[in-house]
Amino acid sequence: MNIIYHYPPEVFNLLVDTIPLLFRSKNDVILFFRGAGVPSSFINDVETKVRVNRDSISKYEIVRIILTRINEAGEKTLRERREVLKRVVEFESFSSCWPNDQLKAKGLVTEIQKVVNVKDSFTRMNQERENEAAKNRIDYQEKIVKIQKQRAERDEIKREFNGLFTMQNPHKRGKALENVLNKLFNSYGMLVKESFTLNGNNGEGIIEQIDGVIEIDNRIFLVEMKWWDKPIGVGEVSHHLIRIFNRGHASGIFISASQFTEPAKTVCRDSLSKALVVLVNLVEISRILEQDGDLKEMLRTKIKAAIINRKPLYTE
Repeated sequence: MNIIYHYPPEVFNLLVDTIPLLFRSKNDVILFFRGAGVPSSFINDVETKVRVNRDSISKYEIVRIILTRINEAGEKTLRERREVLKRVVEFESFSSCWPNDQLKAKGLVTEIQKVVNVKDSFTRMNQERENEAAKNRIDYQEKIVKIQKQRAERDEIKREFNGLFTMQNPHKRGKALENVLNKLFNSYGMLVKESFTLNGNNGEGIIEQIDGVIEIDNRIFLVEMKWWDKPIGVGEVSHHLIRIFNRGHASGIFISASQFTEPAKTVCRDSLSKALVVLVNLVEISRILEQDGDLKEMLRTKIKAAIINRKPLYTE
């Protein structure tokens, strides 16, 4: 039974009024408390007083004295307080009462049941509020930890990205770019697969290399990355378009450190009816990292511009 730590005044007074009516004799009242597990040290002197001079103490005084003692004992008698209350609330046979007290006793037991139910409801509601508050605190802490972890990851990605500009070997720099950008895609929850190669079925060796696969709004994008000194032309974007054409519903993203030629943009624009390719300058990703921006939202904007405005290379 969810009852508060001590009997509140309304419960205490109702018990004092009710328990004496439930039993005809003072000894039966004392026996009720013993049956509820109240320690003998709380009862013995009252019982002696009844035995020596029955008229020196009433049933109401007996109940008030014993209830006061177990109420003031705190945690030590929590079980006994609950057991006393439980026995009163569950009292059903009123034949132990004096006939004239039965109706009043039934009414008081009903009143106690109502009060206890209200108290229990408040206790449950408070517990629910406390549980909800605790859950919110945990969720908030987990969110903070997640944000801190994400920030640390992106700071590390930013350091790796900036380190690319000091690399002299073009091949190593290109592979490092794939690794860094795939880490960045992963930090935004977009990465489906890192760079991989496909071999031919008849011993042709590597016939295709994909720099990465990402997913944005349930749409799959094959990613191509280039760090060249010269602009990206028709041949490069066409090669990427062929990969997309061969995969049905796939789309493409082409990321380049150098600019895209006008013919390359035109090829991508003219292919929109067959396949979507979004062109991205590496400087745009650099800006996202420096400004702690939202890469996924930036790509969404570019995708919409490519579809709606027929601009595969859209810059804000």
